[in-house]
Order: sequence, then C-alpha cells, then structure tokens
Amino acid sequence: MKVSLFITCLGDVFYPGVGKDVVEILERNGCEVDFPDAQTCCGQPAYNSGYHKEAKKAAKHMIKTFDTAEYVVAPSGSCAAMFREYEHLLEDDPAWKERARQLKEKTYEFTQFLVRVLKVESTGAVLHANATYHSSCHMSRLLRETEAPFRLLSNVEGLTLHELPNKSDCCGFGGTFAVKMGAISEQMVEEKVEHVEETGAEILIGADSGCLMNIGGKLQRGGKPVKIMHIAQVLNSKE
Repeated sequence: MKVSLFITCLGDVFYPGVGKDVVEILERNGCEVDFPDAQTCCGQPAYNSGYHKEAKKAAKHMIKTFDTAEYVVAPSGSCAAMFREYEHLLEDDPAWKERARQLKEKTYEFTQFLVRVLKVESTGAVLHANATYHSSCHMSRLLRETEAPFRLLSNVEGLTLHELPNKSDCCGFGGTFAVKMGAISEQMVEEKVEHVEETGAEILIGADSGCLMNIGGKLQRGGKPVKIMHIAQVLNSKE
C-alpha cells in the first residue's frame, strides 16, 4: 500500500519528529511512504479568513501535488479536514471539484488511517505514564473521528489514560482565531490547562500540533510540569 505524507506547516517547521514517527509506524505496518516535495500550506488560514481566491490557488496546487497518491495521510485532523473542504471551495468549477472529491476520498488523519484503513489498533508501543487526551475540534467535529485515537492509546503498554474534563471544549487556538480574538483565546486555553491539571496527568496527548502548541505554551509559561506529546510520538514510543 502506497501512502503520501502530508506533513502540514506546523509539522514541517515545529514538529518534524512527529513526521518521522508517522513514517516509521506506517512502514512497520506495510506501507510504502513517499513525500511529495511540492506540498505547501493547505490554504486553511486564507480560507478561514475569507480570502477564498487565495485559498483556491492553494487548493489547486495541493490537488495537483497529491494527484497520483494512492492514499494521503496527515498527522493533523485540522489539515486533513481542510482537504475535504476543497470540494465546496471549488464548487463553481466542475473539473476541479471532481479532482477535489477524489483527493477527499483518499485523505485521512493519521490515527484514522491506522484504524479505519489498515485495521491496526496496536502499534506495539510502550509508555509507562499517566496521561490525558485533548480531542481537537476539527478532528472530532469536521472529520467526525472520535474513536480511533482512544482505540490506539488503549493498547499502549503501561499508559494510564485519564478522561479530560469538558473534553469537547476548544483549546482556543483555532489558527487565525487566536490572533484576532487574543483575549478570548487566552481565557479558553487557561480553562483547558485547569482541566488538564485536574486529571493529574504527566502527559497531555493530542493529534493536532496547533492545539498542542497552544496548550503547551500556556503550560510552559505557567511552569506546569506537564509534557506535551503528539499521538504519533506516543504510538512510536519504545520505553
């Protein structure tokens, strides 16, 4: 099975190790992974800000970049969800809309791909720790994926997972939202951190780097002893 990795902007710039973990896990499970060099931003910041002309340009570029991929896998529910928005974005152009539909059908968030396509629920990971999991908005509400991460984490040897209070609440990042509505974003992430502390967890796990960066920054500034880990890092752990 051939898989093209869509690393995402945050993964490429801030969390390259996550991409390495994703590739290692996919390869151990029989996938041949490639990395299309032409990939760029998915266009979500422009799209969410109302700059649809610019977002269409990015969308068409990414559609061409992954045109020949058998499957596209991203370590981000948010960016994977944006690929699924292309069909609506390009509604007025039948040819591009069809190509967008084809990309949508073969694009998956990482844990979703493991569980739904590869039928893998254990990666053989070992991590002795108390942890909690943050469910990102785009992954749970747009991709409607609420089970795959928990199925995988339940099979990590030594990991005790505590439910995060008000787990469906947004962390306050929301990309451009955190910039435009800074004061509100600050209050939201402060509340999220309080809930993380309530669990007594040593580790906060998430599947979206944007959320982890936002919550992790607040934890760090507050001197909180909670480690941040992307779920791919956890699933590739061999403690």
